[in-house]
Amino acid sequence: MDVVNNEAEQRFEIALEDGSVAFAEYRMLKGKVMFPHTVVPSKHEGQGLGSRIAKVSLEWVREQGLLAIPACTFYLRYMQRHPETHDLLEPELRGQFAT
Repeated sequence: MDVVNNEAEQRFEIALEDGSVAFAEYRMLKGKVMFPHTVVPSKHEGQGLGSRIAKVSLEWVREQGLLAIPACTFYLRYMQRHPETHDLLEPELRGQFAT
């Protein structure tokens, strides 16, 4: 299952075999990408889909030379658990993520 950047819908998504979709919405801001909402269908929770989407989307943020704003709880927790993403945070948020 591949993570796809659906630019028209402004979301990173994984199309699931049952026809449902796991996704993380994003909003482009000046020099930043905000992640306000992440959805994994309940019957697919616990399969690592959200983490896969977060990993790919944050790699994309890095490739674009942008910063990330983890506005949804899932992204906030993901980035807290992954210090390798802390450099993508706005400088004023980095102190809150110190390990």
